[in-house]
Amino acid sequence: MSLSRPKRGLRTRFAVRAVASLAALAFSHAAFAFDPFVVRDIRIEGVQRTEPGTIFGYLPVKVGETLTEDKAAAAVRTLFATGFFKDVRLEVDGQVLVVYLEERPAIASISITGAKEIDQDTIKRALRDIGLTESRIFDRSLLERGEQELKRQYLSRGRYGARVTSTVTPLERNRVGITMAVEEGDAATIKTISIVGNKAFTEKQLLDEFRLSTPTWMSWYTKNDQYAREKLAGDLEALRSFYLNRGYLEFSIDSTQVSISPDKEDVHLTIGITEGGVYRVNDVRFSGQMLGRESEFAALMTLKPGETFSGQKLADSQKAITDRLGTLGYAFANVNPVPEIDRDKREVSFDVLIDPGRRVYVRRINVSGNARTRDEVIRRELRQFEDAWYDSEKIRLSRERIGRLGYFTDVRIDTVPVPDANDQVDLSVTVREQATGAISMGIGLSSSERIILSGSLNQQNFMGTGKSLGVELNTSRISRTISVAYTDPYFTPDGVSRTFDLYTRTFNAAALSLGDYKWRSNGLGLRFGVPYTEFDRISFGVAVEGNQLELGANAPQRFRDYVANFGDSSVALLGVIGWRRDSRDSAFAPTKGRFQTANVEFSLPAGDLRYARANYNHQFYYPIGKDYTLALNGDFAIGRAYGGKAYPLFKNYYAGGIGTVRGFAQSSLGPKDPVDNVALGGQTRIVGSAEFIFPLAGTGNDRSFRTFVFFDAGNVYQVGNIDLGDLRFSTGVGLNWASPIGPMKLSMGFPLRRQEGDRTQRLQFQVGTGF
Repeated sequence: MSLSRPKRGLRTRFAVRAVASLAALAFSHAAFAFDPFVVRDIRIEGVQRTEPGTIFGYLPVKVGETLTEDKAAAAVRTLFATGFFKDVRLEVDGQVLVVYLEERPAIASISITGAKEIDQDTIKRALRDIGLTESRIFDRSLLERGEQELKRQYLSRGRYGARVTSTVTPLERNRVGITMAVEEGDAATIKTISIVGNKAFTEKQLLDEFRLSTPTWMSWYTKNDQYAREKLAGDLEALRSFYLNRGYLEFSIDSTQVSISPDKEDVHLTIGITEGGVYRVNDVRFSGQMLGRESEFAALMTLKPGETFSGQKLADSQKAITDRLGTLGYAFANVNPVPEIDRDKREVSFDVLIDPGRRVYVRRINVSGNARTRDEVIRRELRQFEDAWYDSEKIRLSRERIGRLGYFTDVRIDTVPVPDANDQVDLSVTVREQATGAISMGIGLSSSERIILSGSLNQQNFMGTGKSLGVELNTSRISRTISVAYTDPYFTPDGVSRTFDLYTRTFNAAALSLGDYKWRSNGLGLRFGVPYTEFDRISFGVAVEGNQLELGANAPQRFRDYVANFGDSSVALLGVIGWRRDSRDSAFAPTKGRFQTANVEFSLPAGDLRYARANYNHQFYYPIGKDYTLALNGDFAIGRAYGGKAYPLFKNYYAGGIGTVRGFAQSSLGPKDPVDNVALGGQTRIVGSAEFIFPLAGTGNDRSFRTFVFFDAGNVYQVGNIDLGDLRFSTGVGLNWASPIGPMKLSMGFPLRRQEGDRTQRLQFQVGTGF
């Protein structure tokens, strides 16, 4: 590289290039044998994408300044350091400095082929994190890092034979296309898992705590025989917790060896441990800033003197005290149990150091992730307010209330410190929206009924306002329904709701083989709901309903008798009273809490009918570990006539099918007509079900896909003829999916107790339901 000063009047060229390495850029002053001169102009040549202003910003010399040897060397080094250029030349034309640049190509596209184990979004996100993404400058060293990162991800999933081959294709306008071809190979299978150093417990007892295992008959589903680094880390933590919860305070994992067979198909795991001894708790005391609440903190400490040490009890107590301090405004409280170990006596004492830190208040609450839902819909569910003391319990309650709206698949509230203000925090509420418009469909398959179809359209979050609008247009062969329901959950700022209902329904009993008759109902209703606790709401309202029966030539005798005695049409003025309690952690995919409803519908004296119907439903969700949930559902309904009137037959309850007893045909259970053997329904219904819910294999903790096994029981009864021995039972498997058209439930049911005349329906599908 050289730069020389020409004779005056001649066009001078000097070139400064990087042709070997950065060391060549650090040339000495002797490499620039020229006289310094004043730069009258600077011209940029050769650029296509880079803005000239960007280049001028990097140059250490400006127009009107003197160009020296040091500045020339610095200019070349600086321009190369940007990574934008693969060649840099400086030339002089009179007193004009000309900068010739050759740009590196830009990445036009990145395509991944052959990847099945890892989705492309995950791969591209990992590549983007290292700087390899579309529209960025192509750097082959980054491409090599990308290949290594992709291989690392496959290695962490036990795919030791994975290969990645990259192809770079030049394109027009100085661009390149990158294709990364992946050969995943087979996942290595765990051949053996050995634990060395265990004395108090057998290897089998310890391996029962592991998710990883050698191949079993369920490995095709669980994939627990496929080694993954993350799984092993979780299993080691489970092993540590197993010992700590049984008093082994000084338990340690000394070594973890992962051996791979030469063909990269088998993995052998060897874990070396030191158990130590069992310790008992001698004393638990508190120190630090007690805030006058030492007795309260002591009550929250479940680890008591004289007990065997338990790491779980200590962690739970630590969290309980931290949470309690959080409710008092101490967002960054530190509760640190300091152990004092007496190895001779095998005893441990704890000095629990309480450091509440500064009490803080919430300066601002920011909401994000709500592309459709308005901010106010989320904010009105918050129980933690701005400019108020921080309260962790109110924040938890706020998160659950937002989750119970049913508009979001995930709700997260993070505490963000405010810079230069140690007594203030901001709250960041982040939501992930789901489809709140639901096309509700029901499909049933059976040999006797072929396909049963129904549908409706509902929008639970109409135009992001939190209001509910439902339009049901049902033209199935069973029923035809046109209904409109509109609910404003915040008709008043205090949360009083208002609901309008307008409907016309026609039920064709012949389509379900229930008899040759049709029932038509037209109604208009108005209801209000009043919250009186965070979880409870009462409702009341009135409705006007007209009913008409149309009997066919082969109508059942019971309907002929009803029409003969009371006529084929009636008008009822109805009163409605209800109660609801919802303490679930989520309406979308609950894992804990309860959902209870009780409703009473009764006719008022102004109408033709005299009857009352009552229904109670109780859903209970109990978490079992991190991934599993036990869901129990009970439903009891009863209807009775009064005032000397008969109970309306079209108000009977029915059972069978999804929502009651799966595995049986829809509305087919209960007493049968002795003449035509169709289900009569009944004035009493008893239904119960249990579901064990677990993640779908391969989806991790994605709550939008959940599988379950179920057990159902139920039946309907006539008045005074309740016999629990007539209950029908079924079991089966199913899938819950938060589909783009609404929550979907697919069930495959198998009757366990059935009687002659019962009709079965194995496959059942519905969108927009809970149990």
